[in-house]
Amino acid sequence: MSDALSLIPAAVQRNLSDKLYEKRKSAALEIENTVKNLASAGDHEKLSKVIDMLVKEFAKSPQPNHRKGGVLALAAVTVGLSSEAPQYLEQIVPPVISSFLDQDSKVRYYACEALYNIAKIVRGEFIFFFNDIFDALCKLSADSDPSVQSAAHVLDGLVKDIVTESDEFSVQEFVPLLKERMNVLNPYVRRFLVEWITVLDSVPDFDMLGFLPDFLDGLFNMLSDSSHEIRQQAVSALSEFLQEIKNSPSVDYGRMAEILVQRASSPDEFTRLTAITWINEFAKLGGDQLVRYYTDILGAILPCISDKNEEIREVARETNEELRSIHVEPSDGFDVGAILSVAKRQLSSDHEATRIEGLNWILTQLKKHRNEVMCSLYDIFDTLLKALSDSSDDVVLLVLEVHAGIAKDPQHFRHLFVFLIHNFRADNSLLERRGALIIRRLCVLLDAERVYRELSTILEGEDNLDFASTMVQALNLILLTSSELSKLRNLLRGSLVNREGKELFVALYASWCHSPIAIISLCLLSQAYQHASVVIQSLVEEDMNVKFFVQLDKLIRLLETPIFTYLRLQLLEPGRYPWLLKTLYGLLMLLPQQSAAFRILETRLKTVPTYSISGGGDQIRRAFSGVSFSQYMHHQQDGDAEDYNINSSHQGINFAARLQQFENVQNQHHDQARNEVNYSYSTSSSSTSEEVRTSKEQQKPSPSLASSSVPENDRPPARSSRKGSGQLQL
Repeated sequence: MSDALSLIPAAVQRNLSDKLYEKRKSAALEIENTVKNLASAGDHEKLSKVIDMLVKEFAKSPQPNHRKGGVLALAAVTVGLSSEAPQYLEQIVPPVISSFLDQDSKVRYYACEALYNIAKIVRGEFIFFFNDIFDALCKLSADSDPSVQSAAHVLDGLVKDIVTESDEFSVQEFVPLLKERMNVLNPYVRRFLVEWITVLDSVPDFDMLGFLPDFLDGLFNMLSDSSHEIRQQAVSALSEFLQEIKNSPSVDYGRMAEILVQRASSPDEFTRLTAITWINEFAKLGGDQLVRYYTDILGAILPCISDKNEEIREVARETNEELRSIHVEPSDGFDVGAILSVAKRQLSSDHEATRIEGLNWILTQLKKHRNEVMCSLYDIFDTLLKALSDSSDDVVLLVLEVHAGIAKDPQHFRHLFVFLIHNFRADNSLLERRGALIIRRLCVLLDAERVYRELSTILEGEDNLDFASTMVQALNLILLTSSELSKLRNLLRGSLVNREGKELFVALYASWCHSPIAIISLCLLSQAYQHASVVIQSLVEEDMNVKFFVQLDKLIRLLETPIFTYLRLQLLEPGRYPWLLKTLYGLLMLLPQQSAAFRILETRLKTVPTYSISGGGDQIRRAFSGVSFSQYMHHQQDGDAEDYNINSSHQGINFAARLQQFENVQNQHHDQARNEVNYSYSTSSSSTSEEVRTSKEQQKPSPSLASSSVPENDRPPARSSRKGSGQLQL
C-alpha cells in the first residue's frame, strides 16, 4: 500500500477527496497520466496496487467526497490503461457498481459517469459484468434523484449499444433477470424493462420470441398501468411479438395460451381485449397444437361472448366459431368430457349469449363425438333438465334440441320423458310457463306420435292423481291447438277406420282417463261420438268442480276453431252423426245457462238446419232415446261403431272396456278427494274441539248458556266442507 501511495503524490490524493468537483477531476487526470506511464513500462504489479489503493482508500471510504473521487479515479485508471483495461476490470468495475447503491446521490451520480467512461473504453469486455450492471441500472431507473435518473439513462443507452453489438451476450441468461422484475409496479422500472425487451427483440440474432412465455404475463400486467406511456409501450411490444408469431414457423403456443386464458378474465377491459385477440390468432395459427388447451381456452372465451364491450364480444364470437370448426378427435388428445364440463358450467351464467354458446358446444360434441358424449351424459343430464326452466326461449329451444339428440337412442328416450315428467311434477310453474313450448318442440324434433305414446304410458302409472290430471289437460290442449301436431290429429280422426289411429286412440285413452274433458275431447277428435255421449252421461257430482268447468269452457271455445271444422260440418248431417248432436247437447246441459260457453254452444246448435234433423229418422230417435250402460257395453263387446255405415271397416275398439277404464280412474280421483276432505275435516274438528275446551277452561259460562251450546264437532259439516279440493262452492 505504501508503494501505491508513493506513486500518487499527496497533493493529488488531497485533491481527489476535495469537496470541489474541479479539484477531484484534476486529480483524476493526474492519476490517468500515472497509470499510462506504468502501463507503458509494463509494471502490472504497481498498477494493481494503485487500483487496490484507490478502491480501499477512496471508493470504499466512509467519507462521501473520498467516494466521489474514488469512482472518478477508477474511471481515469481505465482510460489510462486503454487496451490493457480488460484484464483489470474485475478490480475496477465491482466497486463502481457498488457505488450505485450509495446513500449519497452525488456518489451515485458520479458512479454512473465513471461506469459510462469505463464502458466506452472496454466495450464488449463489459458484457462479463452485464447481470450486475443490469440489476443496478434497473434500480437507478427509479432513483429518487432526477439527476441520477438522467445519468443512469445515458449509461443505459450505452450499455444497450454495447449489448446489441456483442457476440457474447446471452439472451438465455438475461431472461431470468427480466422475468424476476416483470411484476414490479414502479412505472420507471416498467418503462426500463419494456425498453430493454424492445431493443433486444429488434436484434435479429437474439431470439426473444422463444423466451416470450417467460415475460408475456408481465407485459400483460403493464396494459393496465396508470401511465399512458407505459401502456403504449407494452401494446407496441405485444403487437410486434404477435406479428413475429404470425411469421414464425415454430411457436410454443401452449405456455402462452395458459397466460392468455388467465388474462381473458382480467377486470381491465383493454387487457381482456388484448388477451382475446391473441387467443383468436392462436386459434387460427395453432390449430392442433392447442388441443390440450381447448378446455381452458373455451372456458375463457365463452364468458367473453357476453362482455359489456362490443369489440370483445365480436372477437370472442369469432374465436368461438374458429375453435368449433377445428376438426380434432379424442385420439388426438381432445377431451370431450372436459369440454362438456366447461359448457355445462356456462349454463349457470347470468348472460343468455354465453348460455346459448355453451349449449351449442354440447350439441356440436353430440353430433361429432356421440359415443364420448353418451359416456359423460350423466354428468350433464340434470343440468340440462334444469335449463328447461331458463328465462330465455332461445335457450330452452336449444336445450330441447340437445335432449332430442340424446333421446334418439332408444335407451335414453324413456329416460328423457321420465325426467321431464318428474320436473313438471316438482315445478308446476315449469309446466305452466314452458310446458307447451317443450312438448311442441320435442314433437318436432322427435316423432310426435312416439312422444305422446311415451308420455301417456308414464302418466298412466302416475301416483300423484292431481298432477296426472293437470298434465293430461295440458297435453290435450297442446294436441288440440298446436300446428306441429296436425298429423297426429289427422291420425286420430281415422281411429274408427284404420289400425294406426285405433292403436293411438287406445294408447292415449289410458292416461286421458285422468280428465273427463280430455276424454271427451279425444272422442270428439276421433269421431267416437257415441262414446263421448256415454262418457258425459257417466259423469257424477264429484266431477262437477271448478277445474271441470274451466276445461269445459276451453273445449267449447275450441269447437269454434278451424281444428274442429269437420265436426261443425258434420252437424249438417245429423242423420249420419246422431251421436254428435246428442254429445253437444249433453255438453250444453252441463253448462250453467248464464255462462259465455253456454251461449256459444247454444248459438252453434241453433244453426243446425231443421230439415237435416227431420230427415234423420230412426238413427236420431235412437240416439236421443238413450242407451243404458248395459246395452252399450253389450253392443261394444262386438265392436259396434257409432256409425253403422262404416261398421265393416271398424278396427274393433272395445269401448265398453274403455268406459270401465275411465270410471275406474275417476273413482280413484273421487276416493282421493274424499280422503283429503275427511283428513281436512278431522284436522279442523280436532283443532276446534281443542279451542272449545280451552275456551271453557278459561271462561265459565252460566248453566243456561252451557246447556244451550252445541259443540262444534257435533254439528254437521258445512256444505262447502264436503266438497273436494278445487270444487265449485255453492
